[in-house]
Amino acid sequence: MAIELIPLPLPATADKANFDPDFGREVKGISPGEFTPEQFQEIHDALYKHSALLFRDVTLTPEQQYALTKAFDPEAESYGHGNHKTQSTKKSILHPDLKTIPRVPQVQLIGNGTVKNHEGLESAALKHPSHTTFHKTRVSEEDEAAGVTRFYRWHIDAALYDYSPPRVTTLYGITVPQGPPQTVRYDDGTGDELPVPLGTTAFVSGKKMFDLLPPELKSLAVRTKVKYAPHPYAWMAPARAKPTGLGIEDDGLELPLSELPDWEESKVMTLPILWKNPVTGELHFQVHPCGAQELEIIALPKGVAREGALYPDGGHVTDLAEVRGLLYKMQRPAIAPGLVYPHDWKERDLVLFHNRGVLHTVVGAFKPDQVRAFHQCNLAASDVPVGPTEEDILQVCLANA
Repeated sequence: MAIELIPLPLPATADKANFDPDFGREVKGISPGEFTPEQFQEIHDALYKHSALLFRDVTLTPEQQYALTKAFDPEAESYGHGNHKTQSTKKSILHPDLKTIPRVPQVQLIGNGTVKNHEGLESAALKHPSHTTFHKTRVSEEDEAAGVTRFYRWHIDAALYDYSPPRVTTLYGITVPQGPPQTVRYDDGTGDELPVPLGTTAFVSGKKMFDLLPPELKSLAVRTKVKYAPHPYAWMAPARAKPTGLGIEDDGLELPLSELPDWEESKVMTLPILWKNPVTGELHFQVHPCGAQELEIIALPKGVAREGALYPDGGHVTDLAEVRGLLYKMQRPAIAPGLVYPHDWKERDLVLFHNRGVLHTVVGAFKPDQVRAFHQCNLAASDVPVGPTEEDILQVCLANA
């Protein structure tokens, strides 16, 4: 029997005229812990077409979650940041957020509060990431008490150094505290706000992020690669983020390269801005803005009109303010309130998302006594993301000249 795919209910805030109609499906008719090769192929193709899949009322062991995640990349072995690596790298901004399941080190325990006797962990003190420790500014304590919050950090799940970005992430909600909704305030002068469920994970489509761009920025995106800083999570740790959670403020607070853990130039990641979907062939704008250090731009293809084009002769942008300004200009439209899907978590929800096709962020704030426990799994990929082909570059540049 074929699996059943049901469109995810869009929030009332969705801009239905512009929201990607293919984004998100609930899957029925199959257990994600037990599937045949034929059923997995249906799940595989559905994920790449719809970017995020939801399974409700799932019972899933860490071993089963690892097996499901690994099925998307059978040659992958280690957690996306390396097994046990986030805890051992004390300078990393990820260090407090993840606890490894001892018998399945590819699966991480994340959440909030103290979790006891959990899958081989006697006691785990978890802390939900908060904008108050990462953004340059924060909402006032009074506003926070009234339910105002922010996006924490828009990102891709990826080490962006040494390990290739995972193809897929799986998130399994085990203990999900309930509470009143909160309001994300963008605090960037636009007046944008977004009502969200408590503790939501927010997603935006990388395909939509590219499709929204005006012609000159589409032409730039298809010709550009991003060079990430070595050990980017340690590099960015002293810096502070923009109020939208979409990148770092230009205050020069990044950790000097000389103070980073030992690193090798050969392990530094340089990746295209646009990543090609292996099933649909579509291009997704996939950049982790907080870790970006440089941009490498190739020239316009021969025969393409140069008028109005940005960097028609190509270029190498090394000024951090310019790098961040260009990326922010390209990415900010896609996190408009009407284009964000904020998932309303229920216990035993399993969400799979195409990590090479969406950006996502933690949202909101919990009180210390609100216990939340999730299992997260993603695997450093056995390949690197495929960028635009020469033909893609030519066609996009011609169409947007």
